[in-house]
Amino acid sequence: MKALIIVDMQNDFMPGGALGVPGADKIVDLINSLMTQFPLVVASQDWHPSDHVSFASSHPGKKPGDVIKVQAQDQVLWPVHCVRDTFGAELVNGLNKKQIAKFFHKGTDKNIDSYSSFFDNARLKSTGLGEYLKSQNVTDVYLVGVATDYCILYSAFDAIDLGFSVSVIAPACKPINLDPKDEERAFAAISAKGGKILY
Repeated sequence: MKALIIVDMQNDFMPGGALGVPGADKIVDLINSLMTQFPLVVASQDWHPSDHVSFASSHPGKKPGDVIKVQAQDQVLWPVHCVRDTFGAELVNGLNKKQIAKFFHKGTDKNIDSYSSFFDNARLKSTGLGEYLKSQNVTDVYLVGVATDYCILYSAFDAIDLGFSVSVIAPACKPINLDPKDEERAFAAISAKGGKILY
């Protein structure tokens, strides 16, 4: 069975939000139309505590875009975003939430970030998404949402490692592109690991 995974289509990631992804609001209608083509649709949400380690404000003297070490891993620092139970963490208006069977929260531990919809960045904790998909006999996953160069990229990596056939629907994703070639590199990395990029 195939499943559509909608990654982090939340208010704070929309243009004008705390960590706006350019053009993210433009893919809502496409994602809604894609939902009708899948027997199972799930969604992930960043769901951070207010003092999350990825927030520049949690590190005096640091600013968004700085990179620090957290548990021996590089951590990009971001503006405060997607704090749980706030408007910014809610799925964007216009997304057809009635079609979504289950929601998975990530980045819930203040001490470690979680780009992937499946695991935290150190792979210490699972969000439960992989187990749920396997319980539903899903074999093929299709990823849409934001951001191509972070949460889509790492979700694709983990899904491949878990044994799923993975496709990224490129027109239904948007990148942050801190570097203008980040999305291109993300697609190349996913392809190199065995994922498919659908244009």
